[in-house]
Amino acid sequence: MSNLTPREIVSELDKYIIGQNAAKRMVAIAMRNRWRRQQLDPELRDEIAPKNIILMGPTGVGKTEIARRLAKLANCPFFKVEATKFTEVGYVGRDVESMIRDLMEIGVSMVRAEETQKVRIKAEKHAEERLLDLLLPRAKPTGGPAGLFAATQSGEVEQKREPDEDPTREKFRRMFRAGQLDEREVELEVKVQSGAQVEIMAIPGMEEMGANLQNAFSNMFPSKRKQRKMKIRDAYQVLVDEEAEKLIDPEAVNELARERVEQQGILFLDELDKIASRHDQAGGADVSREGVQRDLLPVVEGSVVNTKYGMVKTDHILFIAAGAFHFAKPSDLIPELQGRFPLREELDSLHKEEFYRILTEPRNALTVQYKALLGTEGVTVDFTKEALDEIAATAEKVNEENENIGARRLYTIMEKILATLSYEAPDKSGVTVVIDRAYVREQLAGIVEDRDLSRYIL
Repeated sequence: MSNLTPREIVSELDKYIIGQNAAKRMVAIAMRNRWRRQQLDPELRDEIAPKNIILMGPTGVGKTEIARRLAKLANCPFFKVEATKFTEVGYVGRDVESMIRDLMEIGVSMVRAEETQKVRIKAEKHAEERLLDLLLPRAKPTGGPAGLFAATQSGEVEQKREPDEDPTREKFRRMFRAGQLDEREVELEVKVQSGAQVEIMAIPGMEEMGANLQNAFSNMFPSKRKQRKMKIRDAYQVLVDEEAEKLIDPEAVNELARERVEQQGILFLDELDKIASRHDQAGGADVSREGVQRDLLPVVEGSVVNTKYGMVKTDHILFIAAGAFHFAKPSDLIPELQGRFPLREELDSLHKEEFYRILTEPRNALTVQYKALLGTEGVTVDFTKEALDEIAATAEKVNEENENIGARRLYTIMEKILATLSYEAPDKSGVTVVIDRAYVREQLAGIVEDRDLSRYIL
């Protein structure tokens, strides 16, 4: 990520997201500013706060996808949460700080996976030796101190052959590496949790106490080991995981994860408009919404949140908020929270041209996905340009006549068009099916024209 300029970040996002160039530029600058901040002296670095962003636009135009792809590109901890979840605190909801704990869990998982990958070669080597020990138990050393030497008939002393030099062991090693032993079964000791599994129902706002109680009960019922029969290929994976766990320092993982969350974490706060208090209305709901805003404020401003991995500072976590803002607007948020989201960008609604590009340009385009899915049945699917034009025009028409759900409309239309083919695909192996304009119209006949029917079907 440190080598990517804003232009290169936008170019990478273009591979998956059509249009919305202004929003892409804004998030690219925000990510580059993080790298710039890391180059500064520590004294000034701590003074520079992240420029949080509000993305405004109807559903299905790419708000969440921009944030998700950005986090994946930057390889940084990313967590998406709906702001409306926090309006339920006191009933079945969770407190606002829980999103930081969830982000920390994701950060720990990321770092642990990276550290596991670093030690994987060593872990595989150790696992292979343990597996060979299961197949060929080593004989106990006999004679001489530590059993390293044996007397020959002539009275001379020679060094005993090391286990790795055992020709039978080496033969099994070659067979294992060639996959010839994968289906053979071995007995392996695996960890099992003894005693009853205790589930702690934490009180909202006290999840940390619940986690501590869970750990306490786990310590009361420590893991035991039990013999299990499994195939060698499965046993090998279990052994690799065990060996990797031994090679990783959990304290170092937690510390690295905490630093990464604090310096690079991204929190995507969806449905922010749903907690905006509209001044033309009054009532209990608005009181709840404003309460959530006031709870969010210290976390966005910068506070310290207690997690089971230690104290996490939120000062430099990047918050990207999103919402349709059809009825409410950013100015309906409390002033303090507005000030913490200085960057705002409105995303464009999608039309026929964008729908056509969405069907053809991205690496994960729907046409690519359906071709691959049906290809597993031996069916080759080919979409003509006219068919894609018809699909894009239909999506635009249905969005105009019903609720505008953006690119998500393409999912329902494509599924309806290919439903018959998907059902019959196992009986059509080796067949090539051309999806043209006539095919599309035939599959959608009667639905698009009947507005009441299209409202329910598409």
